[in-house]
Amino acid sequence: MTPAELFSPDLAETAQALRAKEQPFAFATIVRTAGTTAAKPGAKAIIGADGTILHGFLGGGCTRGAVRRATLEALETGTPRLVSVAPEDFLNDIGVSAGAIVEGVLYARNGCPSRGTIDIFIEPCLPMPALTVLGNSPVAEALAQIAPQFHWSISRAVDGAAVSGKMSAVVVATQGQGDLDALRDALSQDAKYVAFVGSKKKFAALSRKLSEAGVSEAALATVSAPAGLDIGAVTPEEIALSILAELITVRRTSIERSQNA
Repeated sequence: MTPAELFSPDLAETAQALRAKEQPFAFATIVRTAGTTAAKPGAKAIIGADGTILHGFLGGGCTRGAVRRATLEALETGTPRLVSVAPEDFLNDIGVSAGAIVEGVLYARNGCPSRGTIDIFIEPCLPMPALTVLGNSPVAEALAQIAPQFHWSISRAVDGAAVSGKMSAVVVATQGQGDLDALRDALSQDAKYVAFVGSKKKFAALSRKLSEAGVSEAALATVSAPAGLDIGAVTPEEIALSILAELITVRRTSIERSQNA
Protein backbone atom coordinates (compact mmCIF):
# COMPACT_ATOMS: atom_id res chain seq x y z
CA MET A 1 0.00 0.00 0.00
CA THR A 2 1.40 3.38 -1.00
CA PRO A 3 1.51 6.41 1.37
CA ALA A 4 -1.13 8.11 -0.79
CA GLU A 5 -3.50 5.15 -0.41
CA LEU A 6 -2.81 4.85 3.31
CA PHE A 7 -3.35 8.48 4.23
CA SER A 8 -5.87 9.67 1.66
CA PRO A 9 -9.09 9.22 3.73
CA ASP A 10 -7.61 10.77 6.87
CA LEU A 11 -6.01 13.61 4.93
CA ALA A 12 -9.34 14.36 3.28
CA GLU A 13 -11.11 14.39 6.63
CA THR A 14 -8.49 16.72 8.13
CA ALA A 15 -8.68 19.05 5.14
CA GLN A 16 -12.47 19.18 5.27
CA ALA A 17 -12.40 20.02 8.97
CA LEU A 18 -9.94 22.88 8.39
CA ARG A 19 -12.00 24.21 5.49
CA ALA A 20 -15.15 24.12 7.62
CA LYS A 21 -13.36 26.22 10.25
CA GLU A 22 -12.02 28.55 7.52
CA GLN A 23 -8.46 27.93 8.66
CA PRO A 24 -5.55 28.21 6.21
CA PHE A 25 -3.42 25.12 5.68
CA ALA A 26 -1.19 23.51 3.07
CA PHE A 27 -0.92 20.19 1.28
CA ALA A 28 2.61 18.83 1.05
CA THR A 29 3.69 16.04 -1.30
CA ILE A 30 7.11 14.46 -1.70
CA VAL A 31 7.76 14.56 -5.44
CA ARG A 32 11.32 13.19 -5.56
CA THR A 33 13.91 11.54 -3.37
CA ALA A 34 17.54 10.56 -3.86
CA GLY A 35 19.66 8.39 -1.61
CA THR A 36 18.41 7.08 1.70
CA THR A 37 15.22 8.76 2.95
CA ALA A 38 12.56 7.77 5.47
CA ALA A 39 9.69 8.96 3.28
CA LYS A 40 9.28 8.18 -0.40
CA PRO A 41 7.74 9.95 -3.43
CA GLY A 42 3.97 10.26 -3.10
CA ALA A 43 4.01 10.64 0.68
CA LYS A 44 1.65 13.43 1.71
CA ALA A 45 0.87 15.61 4.68
CA ILE A 46 -1.38 18.44 5.76
CA ILE A 47 0.40 21.33 7.43
CA GLY A 48 -1.28 23.90 9.66
CA ALA A 49 -1.05 27.67 9.55
CA ASP A 50 1.83 27.63 12.04
CA GLY A 51 3.88 25.20 9.95
CA THR A 52 3.12 22.16 12.09
CA ILE A 53 2.40 18.82 10.38
CA LEU A 54 -1.17 17.98 11.35
CA HIS A 55 -1.46 14.71 9.51
CA GLY A 56 0.70 12.61 7.24
CA PHE A 57 4.39 11.85 6.97
CA LEU A 58 7.25 13.67 5.25
CA GLY A 59 10.18 12.01 6.91
CA GLY A 60 12.10 12.77 10.07
CA GLY A 61 13.13 15.99 11.75
CA CYS A 62 15.56 16.77 8.94
CA THR A 63 12.76 18.20 6.81
CA ARG A 64 10.62 19.97 9.41
CA GLY A 65 12.36 23.32 9.57
CA ALA A 66 12.48 23.72 5.80
CA VAL A 67 8.89 22.56 5.39
CA ARG A 68 7.73 25.00 8.06
CA ARG A 69 9.47 27.95 6.41
CA ALA A 70 8.19 27.06 2.96
CA THR A 71 4.66 26.56 4.27
CA LEU A 72 4.58 29.93 6.02
CA GLU A 73 5.81 31.63 2.84
CA ALA A 74 3.26 29.77 0.71
CA LEU A 75 0.40 30.78 3.01
CA GLU A 76 1.62 34.38 3.12
CA THR A 77 1.87 34.77 -0.65
CA GLY A 78 -0.88 32.38 -1.70
CA THR A 79 1.46 30.61 -4.12
CA PRO A 80 2.96 27.09 -4.03
CA ARG A 81 6.55 26.41 -2.96
CA LEU A 82 9.02 23.70 -3.89
CA VAL A 83 11.59 22.93 -1.20
CA SER A 84 14.62 20.70 -1.69
CA VAL A 85 16.25 19.31 1.45
CA ALA A 86 19.71 18.05 0.51
CA PRO A 87 23.07 17.25 2.16
CA GLU A 88 25.56 20.09 2.37
CA ASP A 89 28.06 18.58 -0.06
CA PHE A 90 25.34 18.40 -2.72
CA LEU A 91 24.44 22.04 -2.15
CA ASN A 92 28.12 22.93 -2.49
CA ASP A 93 28.36 20.95 -5.71
CA ILE A 94 25.52 22.89 -7.32
CA GLY A 95 26.72 26.20 -5.89
CA VAL A 96 23.80 27.16 -3.63
CA SER A 97 23.63 27.80 0.09
CA ALA A 98 20.97 26.65 2.53
CA GLY A 99 18.07 29.11 2.56
CA ALA A 100 18.64 30.26 -1.01
CA ILE A 101 15.80 30.32 -3.54
CA VAL A 102 16.97 29.50 -7.06
CA GLU A 103 14.54 29.34 -9.98
CA GLY A 104 11.63 28.87 -7.60
CA VAL A 105 13.25 26.15 -5.49
CA LEU A 106 13.96 26.76 -1.79
CA TYR A 107 17.10 24.83 -0.79
CA ALA A 108 17.65 23.58 2.75
CA ARG A 109 20.44 21.55 4.34
CA ASN A 110 19.84 17.97 5.41
CA GLY A 111 22.04 17.41 8.45
CA CYS A 112 20.76 13.89 9.19
CA PRO A 113 23.11 10.88 8.93
CA SER A 114 21.03 9.47 6.07
CA ARG A 115 22.25 12.35 3.85
CA GLY A 116 19.42 11.82 1.39
CA THR A 117 17.66 14.44 -0.74
CA ILE A 118 13.92 15.11 -0.53
CA ASP A 119 11.97 17.48 -2.80
CA ILE A 120 8.62 18.55 -1.38
CA PHE A 121 5.87 20.46 -3.18
CA ILE A 122 3.77 22.65 -0.87
CA GLU A 123 0.40 23.94 -2.01
CA PRO A 124 -1.42 26.55 0.11
CA CYS A 125 -5.15 26.23 0.74
CA LEU A 126 -6.54 29.57 1.84
CA PRO A 127 -10.06 30.40 2.99
CA MET A 128 -12.29 31.97 0.36
CA PRO A 129 -11.97 35.79 0.50
CA ALA A 130 -14.84 37.40 2.41
CA LEU A 131 -17.01 40.17 0.99
CA THR A 132 -19.40 41.98 3.29
CA VAL A 133 -22.10 43.86 1.39
CA LEU A 134 -23.96 46.43 3.47
CA GLY A 135 -27.35 47.63 2.30
CA ASN A 136 -30.38 46.38 0.41
CA SER A 137 -30.06 48.57 -2.66
CA PRO A 138 -30.20 47.15 -6.19
CA VAL A 139 -26.40 47.46 -6.41
CA ALA A 140 -26.02 45.53 -3.15
CA GLU A 141 -28.31 42.77 -4.39
CA ALA A 142 -26.53 42.53 -7.74
CA LEU A 143 -23.08 42.39 -6.11
CA ALA A 144 -24.17 39.72 -3.62
CA GLN A 145 -25.47 37.66 -6.52
CA ILE A 146 -22.46 37.74 -8.83
CA ALA A 147 -19.52 37.77 -6.37
CA PRO A 148 -19.83 34.07 -5.37
CA GLN A 149 -19.27 33.15 -9.02
CA PHE A 150 -15.78 34.62 -8.60
CA HIS A 151 -15.10 32.71 -5.36
CA TRP A 152 -16.02 35.34 -2.78
CA SER A 153 -17.97 34.32 0.30
CA ILE A 154 -20.79 36.78 0.99
CA SER A 155 -22.00 38.29 4.26
CA ARG A 156 -24.72 40.89 4.55
CA ALA A 157 -23.72 42.18 7.99
CA VAL A 158 -20.52 43.16 9.79
CA ASP A 159 -19.68 40.43 12.29
CA GLY A 160 -16.28 41.68 13.43
CA ALA A 161 -14.74 38.20 13.31
CA ALA A 162 -11.54 38.31 11.25
CA VAL A 163 -10.19 34.99 10.03
CA SER A 164 -6.43 34.54 9.87
CA GLY A 165 -5.13 34.30 6.31
CA LYS A 166 -8.42 35.41 4.81
CA MET A 167 -8.73 38.53 2.71
CA SER A 168 -11.76 40.63 3.61
CA ALA A 169 -13.55 43.49 1.89
CA VAL A 170 -16.55 45.64 2.75
CA VAL A 171 -18.78 47.46 0.27
CA VAL A 172 -21.25 50.04 1.57
CA ALA A 173 -24.16 50.03 -0.86
CA THR A 174 -26.83 51.47 1.43
CA GLN A 175 -27.53 54.36 -0.96
CA GLY A 176 -29.30 56.69 1.43
CA GLN A 177 -30.45 54.13 3.99
CA GLY A 178 -28.10 54.43 6.97
CA ASP A 179 -25.01 55.49 5.03
CA LEU A 180 -23.20 57.05 7.98
CA ASP A 181 -23.62 54.11 10.34
CA ALA A 182 -22.71 51.63 7.61
CA LEU A 183 -19.51 53.53 6.78
CA ARG A 184 -18.58 53.67 10.45
CA ASP A 185 -19.12 49.92 10.75
CA ALA A 186 -17.11 49.25 7.60
CA LEU A 187 -14.15 51.31 8.81
CA SER A 188 -14.17 49.50 12.16
CA GLN A 189 -13.19 46.29 10.35
CA ASP A 190 -9.66 45.22 9.52
CA ALA A 191 -10.58 44.97 5.84
CA LYS A 192 -8.23 45.02 2.88
CA TYR A 193 -10.73 47.02 0.85
CA VAL A 194 -13.57 49.35 1.83
CA ALA A 195 -15.73 50.98 -0.82
CA PHE A 196 -18.69 53.34 -0.85
CA VAL A 197 -21.35 53.27 -3.56
CA GLY A 198 -22.14 56.93 -4.11
CA SER A 199 -20.74 60.15 -5.52
CA LYS A 200 -17.53 61.84 -4.39
CA LYS A 201 -19.55 64.79 -3.16
CA LYS A 202 -21.77 62.60 -0.99
CA PHE A 203 -18.80 60.72 0.42
CA ALA A 204 -17.04 64.01 1.21
CA ALA A 205 -20.07 65.18 3.22
CA LEU A 206 -20.21 61.89 5.11
CA SER A 207 -16.45 61.99 5.70
CA ARG A 208 -16.72 65.37 7.40
CA LYS A 209 -19.32 63.99 9.81
CA LEU A 210 -17.25 60.88 10.50
CA SER A 211 -14.13 62.98 11.06
CA GLU A 212 -16.00 65.12 13.57
CA ALA A 213 -17.08 61.91 15.30
CA GLY A 214 -13.46 60.82 15.70
CA VAL A 215 -12.76 58.68 12.65
CA SER A 216 -9.19 59.32 11.49
CA GLU A 217 -8.42 61.03 8.20
CA ALA A 218 -6.06 58.15 7.39
CA ALA A 219 -8.90 55.64 7.67
CA LEU A 220 -11.23 57.75 5.55
CA ALA A 221 -8.55 58.08 2.88
CA THR A 222 -8.54 54.31 2.35
CA VAL A 223 -12.16 54.22 1.18
CA SER A 224 -12.71 53.75 -2.54
CA ALA A 225 -15.41 56.28 -3.41
CA PRO A 226 -17.14 56.04 -5.73
CA ALA A 227 -16.77 52.27 -5.58
CA GLY A 228 -15.52 50.31 -8.55
CA LEU A 229 -13.41 50.83 -11.62
CA ASP A 230 -14.45 53.54 -14.06
CA ILE A 231 -16.00 51.48 -16.87
CA GLY A 232 -18.89 53.84 -17.56
CA ALA A 233 -21.27 51.70 -15.50
CA VAL A 234 -24.89 52.88 -15.30
CA THR A 235 -27.18 50.01 -14.27
CA PRO A 236 -26.97 48.31 -10.85
CA GLU A 237 -25.57 45.20 -12.51
CA GLU A 238 -22.89 47.18 -14.32
CA ILE A 239 -21.94 49.03 -11.13
CA ALA A 240 -21.69 45.71 -9.29
CA LEU A 241 -19.46 44.40 -12.07
CA SER A 242 -17.19 47.46 -11.80
CA ILE A 243 -16.88 46.89 -8.04
CA LEU A 244 -16.07 43.23 -8.54
CA ALA A 245 -13.41 44.18 -11.09
CA GLU A 246 -11.82 46.48 -8.53
CA LEU A 247 -11.99 43.73 -5.90
CA ILE A 248 -10.18 41.35 -8.24
CA THR A 249 -7.52 43.99 -8.91
CA VAL A 250 -6.95 44.54 -5.18
CA ARG A 251 -6.80 40.81 -4.52
CA ARG A 252 -4.34 40.01 -7.32
CA THR A 253 -2.17 43.03 -6.57
CA SER A 254 -1.94 41.94 -2.95
CA ILE A 255 -0.77 38.47 -4.03
CA GLU A 256 1.85 39.90 -6.41
CA ARG A 257 3.24 42.17 -3.70
CA SER A 258 3.53 39.24 -1.33
CA GLN A 259 5.36 37.22 -3.96
CA ASN A 260 7.87 40.04 -4.57
CA ALA A 261 8.37 40.92 -0.90
